[in-house]
Amino acid sequence: MLSNIDIRGCNFTGSIPRSIEDLHQLVYFDLSSNKFNGSVPSFSMAKNLTLIDLSYNQLTGQINSLHWENLTNLVNLYMQHNLLDGTIPSSLFSLPMLQDLMLSNNHFSGQLPEFGNFSSLDFLNLRSNSLEGPIPMSIFNLRGLSELFLSSNNFSGSFPLNDIQQLKNLERLDLSYNSLLINYDSFNNFSGSFPQLFTLKLAAGKLRTFPDFLRSQSILSTLDLSLNQIHEIPNWIWRLSNLGELNLSCNSLVNLPGPFLNLTSHLYVLDLHSNQLQGPIPKLPPSVYYLDYSRNNFSSSIPADIGDFLDRTVFFSLASNQIHGIIPESVCNVTVLLVLDLSNNSLSGMIPQCLTAGNMSLAVLNLRRNRLSGTLPDNFPEHCSLQRLDLNGNVIGGQFPKSLANCTMLEALNLGNNQITDVFPCLLKNISSLRVLVLRFNKFYDRIECLKTNSAWPKLQIIDLARNNFTGEIPGSLLKTWQAMMADEDGAVSNINYLGNLLDHDAAYYLDTVAVTVKGGERELVKILTGFTSIDISCNNFNGSIPEEVGKLVSLYALNLSRNALTGAIPSSLGNLRQLESLDLSDNKLSGTIPSQLSKLNFLSFLNLSSNQLVGKIPTSTQIQSFSADSFAGNKGLYGPPLDDGSPRLPPTLEGKHSNSAHRIDWDLISVEVGFIVGFGVAVGSLVLCKRWSKWYYKTMYKILVKIFPQLEDRIGPHRRHVHINQRFGR
Repeated sequence: MLSNIDIRGCNFTGSIPRSIEDLHQLVYFDLSSNKFNGSVPSFSMAKNLTLIDLSYNQLTGQINSLHWENLTNLVNLYMQHNLLDGTIPSSLFSLPMLQDLMLSNNHFSGQLPEFGNFSSLDFLNLRSNSLEGPIPMSIFNLRGLSELFLSSNNFSGSFPLNDIQQLKNLERLDLSYNSLLINYDSFNNFSGSFPQLFTLKLAAGKLRTFPDFLRSQSILSTLDLSLNQIHEIPNWIWRLSNLGELNLSCNSLVNLPGPFLNLTSHLYVLDLHSNQLQGPIPKLPPSVYYLDYSRNNFSSSIPADIGDFLDRTVFFSLASNQIHGIIPESVCNVTVLLVLDLSNNSLSGMIPQCLTAGNMSLAVLNLRRNRLSGTLPDNFPEHCSLQRLDLNGNVIGGQFPKSLANCTMLEALNLGNNQITDVFPCLLKNISSLRVLVLRFNKFYDRIECLKTNSAWPKLQIIDLARNNFTGEIPGSLLKTWQAMMADEDGAVSNINYLGNLLDHDAAYYLDTVAVTVKGGERELVKILTGFTSIDISCNNFNGSIPEEVGKLVSLYALNLSRNALTGAIPSSLGNLRQLESLDLSDNKLSGTIPSQLSKLNFLSFLNLSSNQLVGKIPTSTQIQSFSADSFAGNKGLYGPPLDDGSPRLPPTLEGKHSNSAHRIDWDLISVEVGFIVGFGVAVGSLVLCKRWSKWYYKTMYKILVKIFPQLEDRIGPHRRHVHINQRFGR
């Protein structure tokens, strides 16, 4: 009879055959790392099973609680990394021989059942599910437990950290990223009674102080107390001789106590980002390969000999502090450095030539938002390893460095908000890995057409050329090569992974940040998500029509062509951009009507067509007409909601003029003009033709003038007045 089945990692698909349920003599069953789907089969008849491994598949549904009661010999049960849901049956925790239970990375929900009084369970991993409620206190009955992982769930209530003294064999504990309140009473602990831990992770546990039992943890290797409310680091932390990873980020630390001279040489990861640390930048022993001081209040300059303390450092970040001065050239001595992030500070001076030379292995160089000046060095080596270069928000001038074309692995290039003067960098067209290109607010000029662009930038997600002096037409041939902005046959966007993960360590990744202008404002993206795409070429001097090829970029989220000199009609192919959320075509010379196809853009949340020469009625659509009148202002020939009630208007070339072709006569205006002319003629004609009316008119006017100006009576006198009047009327 068949007793062992081992077909792991064979890429099998489909559901697990039900004939498995009839193999009564089965002892070892391993189908891990395949693509099996469907539900978990019943093993109730295989009473001799000792191992079941269904991990890393696509299994769905719930675990039937009745299938496990007979498996009294089961030792190892692995079902992590599937799509299983429902509650975890209590029968699993009652199996007398079970030692390893791994159900992590599924969709299990509900509360954990109570644990029985048995001591066989050694390894319990339930992290990355949706489990909720309190952690049962009966978990402390598992006296043989050595590894307990409950992180990344929705557990709530309090957890008494002091009670882990009951788990004498515990070596690894991870309760991070829940809604737990980790309680620790320093007065209720007995020195030396806590288990000796290799790993302790209590991130986001609302801890206010360092648990002082850690002082005696001689074998502790990994300590994660991030995202808590700790204000002070005890200086004995540096004397833990085996500490290799220390994460105290996102707390309220103000001071970093020393001395560091006796710091263990085993420490290789130190993460202190997002605290309130101040003063000079601490110099740590060269054993640290991951060092993150970002988002603090360090206000000194970078020590001139900083490179001597980073001899083995792979990741180094001082981002978002108040650091000033220059970048010391000693940093170039760190030949193993992959990530250097000095962004968001007040650094000045020039970029050291050695930073871009071939003696370093930099993959990420981020110097954005400083005060760096001069030119960007043009000495990138032939086998350049750079993947991300961000110099946005400095005062760097000069020309675009031609040697940057050597960086054939470049994924993100951000030179925005500088003073670079050059033509469009067509020299980058052969870098097929490029995903982000930002050149906004510089002094680039001329056309953006490049010869032989049949395969340029197939992975491009974000391009921002706004606020330059580019001219000419938008080349449709270039747009057709941006395959990442087009959907696959199944409608999904091309497979673009997160930018990052340069290092193997869980915490040692780099978060790419890029600011894009969408929906009328600037939005900062941290970690460029799969599928996000954006084109911004606003505020230039582009002319001609909008190319029809833009309609092929069906995965586009934001399109900004505003403030150019574009002419012609809005192409109806824009209606194909069903993912579009932001469309700005304002301040151009676009004419014709608004295509009715725009009404199909169901995700559109920002629209600006103002200040063009558009005519006709705004398309009738709930989506289009939901925008304010400002979105259509400055187009004299447009009408309809939300601008007005929908009554037709005169074309802008005829509006305000009386043209026979208009077929409309404004009778109100004509009647006023005719009335004025008739009235004026009657009054003047009466004075000229009728002497009686004339005599009466002059007498009346004279009496009015005398009342206003009495001196006229003295100067003229009655006789002179009488003679004058008689003569005037021929008497």
